[in-house]
Amino acid sequence: MPISSIAVGSPSEFGSADALRAALAEFISTLIFVFAGSGSGVAFAELTDNGATTPAGLVAAAVAHAFALFVAVAIAANISGGHVNPAVTFGLFLGGNITLIRGILYWIAQLLGSVVACLLLKLATGGLTISAFSLSTGVGAWNAVVFEIVMTFGLVYTVYATAVDKRSAGNISIIAPIAIGFIVGANILAGGAFDGASMNPAVSFGPAVVSWSWASHWVYWLGPLLGAAIAAIIYDWILIAPTTHEPLPTTDYS
Repeated sequence: MPISSIAVGSPSEFGSADALRAALAEFISTLIFVFAGSGSGVAFAELTDNGATTPAGLVAAAVAHAFALFVAVAIAANISGGHVNPAVTFGLFLGGNITLIRGILYWIAQLLGSVVACLLLKLATGGLTISAFSLSTGVGAWNAVVFEIVMTFGLVYTVYATAVDKRSAGNISIIAPIAIGFIVGANILAGGAFDGASMNPAVSFGPAVVSWSWASHWVYWLGPLLGAAIAAIIYDWILIAPTTHEPLPTTDYS
């Protein structure tokens, strides 16, 4: 798809009932996802004396995130598209599937959803530590950036292939939330031991705010956004032929 398909949108979208409903759906879905995902790490660490860093803890985190993301995407899909991730929103913006204005609303909702989820988790656990994402010993910041680029590329590519591509109608589009959840779970098994396997700036942002720990936080923005951009360029600009791809109706931008 040519770069001319990228749409800024109208400032009126900030007050559009449809856009605000979609942003609310993103807020709720992100809250559910982060509460379950981060909560699994807190619970496992509490039950096993910091066992969240063990292989069993990694498997538990992968399963919890996969299930939670499957649900979070599914429940928001018909309202907002079920992005639940600023990197996904950015990738879809580059493909002309969402306007810049609506994308900003989604980002705000996703980040707020993550912060509220972590605050609720801290309250519900009686003040237990909500650990921010961090790099493992021996892992450099740029090594982690590469991890995040590759993992987020796989995630956003999966989103395009199963949920965005109009040729994915029928059974493929139905399993989109499952596929998206599975790729995140698999990536956590692959990269979780090195940098936590965020793939999602919102997931990293909430714990960073609540714990007020910002060491290497930029890694969890730069890597996912670059990975999403590469996936969008390859899939939407190259693999989707102009004759088979239909842009979203203009009514979605109003």
